[in-house]
Amino acid sequence: MTTTATVKEFRLPDLGEGLTESEIVQWHVAEGDTVELNQVIADVETAKAVVELPSPYAGVVVRLHEAAGTVVDVGAPIVSFAVAGEPEVAPVPSAGEERPAKREPNLVGYGAAVEKGGRPQRRSRLLSAARPAGAPPVPARRERPRSTPPVRKLARDLGIPLDGLAGTGPGALITRADVLAALAGTAGSPVAAPTEGVVPPVRQAARSAAGETRTPIRGVRKHTAAAMVASAFTAPHVTEFLTLDVTPTMDLLAELKQSRAFEGTRITLLALVAKAVCIAVARNPSLNSSWDEEAQEIVQYADVNLGIAAATPRGLLVPNIKAAQALALVELARSLGSLAETARAGKTPPTDLAGGTISITNIGVFGIDAGTPILNPGEAAILAVGAVRSMPWEYQGAVALRSVLTLSLSFDHRLVDGEQGSRFLADVGTILRNPAMVLAMV
Repeated sequence: MTTTATVKEFRLPDLGEGLTESEIVQWHVAEGDTVELNQVIADVETAKAVVELPSPYAGVVVRLHEAAGTVVDVGAPIVSFAVAGEPEVAPVPSAGEERPAKREPNLVGYGAAVEKGGRPQRRSRLLSAARPAGAPPVPARRERPRSTPPVRKLARDLGIPLDGLAGTGPGALITRADVLAALAGTAGSPVAAPTEGVVPPVRQAARSAAGETRTPIRGVRKHTAAAMVASAFTAPHVTEFLTLDVTPTMDLLAELKQSRAFEGTRITLLALVAKAVCIAVARNPSLNSSWDEEAQEIVQYADVNLGIAAATPRGLLVPNIKAAQALALVELARSLGSLAETARAGKTPPTDLAGGTISITNIGVFGIDAGTPILNPGEAAILAVGAVRSMPWEYQGAVALRSVLTLSLSFDHRLVDGEQGSRFLADVGTILRNPAMVLAMV
């Protein structure tokens, strides 16, 4: 019995975040490679992080439709496979299409992935074996010029055919500058005349002043900018400040670092602040809530999903520790260390970036004393922790050199009254001023 090979297109799926586009950061396969079901084929940057994209088929890679570094619209084809017999898994459907009954590939961060093997081997045997004897070879598709959707639209508007243009971008990618150069007649390729009535844009975005650097706004930074603008102009922010003597907390921190219970665990001031926040939330639950505009309801949460703002090479991320209030201090310290390491590596899964209820940002690591942090969208409060400084301070009726820091609390005044925000901040301050006071608070 002979088998037939079917060419299957895999379109870029929405990775569960309501995205409209994603950037292909890196391909892990090449045309001609044999891949297994759920084998990681590419790294894709979403609006929040870089995730691994698994193969929806077992077969041979026939064509990579887009080069690494390309921003691709959700639903656009990115790779084609030659699949022997029935496909292992149907592709993720585009918006409006009926979802097939067969299971989808496991996206990293959304389910357990099949363990991938070693380096893929380049073969063409599957393609030839999959064709009946005497059948003509599967026709190869005409290669589409490589470019981004905005560049293709610009070319269409200006009447510039992309066929024959030599791309100057990474991987021969046709850029906006290439299209504009073709319009001006400076490109070496033949160019059709602009469509009648189409006026070239006045602004020459391809030209930059000497020493000027332009960086496309996309990925994590694009998402962060949109989220911060939405937060700042939706939630009425109020910020309160508290400067306090944390010498007893710093002494406790030094003792914990020598404790056998924390052996092998990096314990920091941030872990103690995080624990203090969890205790203060239990006494002031309005800080752990959100505003449901559609239902016109205030949603108060039982668990404290504690977000920790992390500066990464790709931009600001706020992953959160689920049910942080249930963790012992040593567990909280380990979770913070793991969270920071994963974020810096760009491997934070989308599940860790969703569902936060209250956040902490440690601006003290940059030598900053205080600020007015913007709320993470959907959360009621965010606490900024300033730098610890040795300062003259009133202590037991005299002036002494003490460890002092400033806490800055921003909260949504729709959800949190001034009294509630002040009590929460005072509770955190009480714990950091004298950790033994926890015994009287829990």
